[in-house]
Amino acid sequence: MLFATLIPMQFSLPNIMLAAPEMFLLAGTCFVLLADLFIKDSQRFITYLLAQIVLLATVALVWLGTSDGNLIVAESLQANGSLSVTAFSDMFVLDPLARVLKVSILLVTSGVFVYSRAYLRNQGMYKGEYFTLGLFAVLGMMIMVSAKTMLLIYLGLELLSLSMYAMVAFKRNDGRASEAAMKYFVLGAIASGMLLYGMSLIYGITGSLDFAHIASYMSAHPVMQNIGLLLGLAFIIVGLGFKLGLVPFHMWVPDVYDGSPTAVTMFLGTAPKIAAFAMVIRILAEGLGDMVQGWQQILSLLAAASLLLGNVVAIAQTNIKRMLAYSTISHMGFVVMGILAGSQEGYAASMFYVITYAIIAMGGFAIVILLSRSGYEADQLNDLKGLSSRHPWYAFMMMLFLFSMAGVPPTVGFYAKLAVINAVVDENIIWLAVLAVVMSVIGAFYYLRAIKLMYFDKLADNGKDVSTPNVTAPMDFNILLSSNGIAVLALGILPGALMSVCVWAVKASL
Repeated sequence: MLFATLIPMQFSLPNIMLAAPEMFLLAGTCFVLLADLFIKDSQRFITYLLAQIVLLATVALVWLGTSDGNLIVAESLQANGSLSVTAFSDMFVLDPLARVLKVSILLVTSGVFVYSRAYLRNQGMYKGEYFTLGLFAVLGMMIMVSAKTMLLIYLGLELLSLSMYAMVAFKRNDGRASEAAMKYFVLGAIASGMLLYGMSLIYGITGSLDFAHIASYMSAHPVMQNIGLLLGLAFIIVGLGFKLGLVPFHMWVPDVYDGSPTAVTMFLGTAPKIAAFAMVIRILAEGLGDMVQGWQQILSLLAAASLLLGNVVAIAQTNIKRMLAYSTISHMGFVVMGILAGSQEGYAASMFYVITYAIIAMGGFAIVILLSRSGYEADQLNDLKGLSSRHPWYAFMMMLFLFSMAGVPPTVGFYAKLAVINAVVDENIIWLAVLAVVMSVIGAFYYLRAIKLMYFDKLADNGKDVSTPNVTAPMDFNILLSSNGIAVLALGILPGALMSVCVWAVKASL
């Protein structure tokens, strides 16, 4: 009798092909980790090549999809106008926003690996663990991008964070790196705890961790009068502010950027910013969209404080990495400006900004890596002196990156800032737009100071032979650096293609 009752039962398997890129990345990372055990130090380039193959193959899987998971072929347009398909009990979503951000993360990480290889070899850190930890971090980012519940976002965030803690302390004999890793770990644990506590409050009130269910509950209840929801929102914004490096949760950024090996600083300052943007969009825009009046006011203050402190304090820095750290804080203020607009145009502008910023920052840190060599980190502004006479092309590339960070036309940084400011103006937040313009003018000072050192100052000579005229790099490094600089200029002259992709991704997903 029992057997007869069990026969009609049917079980539905999750559409695992939607997560094929993540599963392939996990399997590929494990393979790279095991293969590296049998590779000699003199043949470490094999580990590097395997890591690059895994990244590029994952890009193909994400963009091309499969017959089951391809959004263009297999998914129909939903009633609300969004293109998305879910799996694993609606915990995992694949939509145009996820696809574009995943491809961006993978390509930026691939570029970071190209830039990092020469640096790791010269600094005696050419180990396979750098690439495997980087791949695990990318896996965490991809999970965050496709998360449809707060639980999955937290799991992806922890995978990313644990990998980054180890990467910051990668140079084990360096006390500064160990100190930076400890600060990052302790403060990161506190921020993760606050984020998790805020999620638990939201869950306790709405009864769900799923963004769609949370949004349905909030649309049917007066959320702005609910003290529990407002308290949960406050804790969540604290966690998000730490991950983005916004003021006043920025205290870890300068120390970690300065103490980490430059290759790790480059990785930390590029791809994870894209994942952090995705996390903010998923939580605030999808899950807590009906509380926009609450988080818009808070984010306005955080963005204004980040723009003010980031640009002003960066003027006093003589260390390149610390200067770029405070620059990052101000740039994250611009990213948040687009998000707090609460419109699809604002989300698209922020998405465009964070992707282009990752490209710009990657090139800027590449020049710092180029000037470093065995036993010496070129992390002082004086190390830029006379770069135009040593290598005019590298100086020109650095000038493009610095102009773009400052928002000088015709580089892409100008259009990115213009799009974000325009989105804020459309929402009548005029005071923040004016502050952003003023801070951009003030921030241009320290970027122009670095350009002045490259073109108008003589070679530095402090007795340490830090300004050798022979600046050389591998061929793949030079090709990527040139392509990077040209892309910054080309995207500034013709930004329409990338912006249209961002607009399409946002409108088809949210």
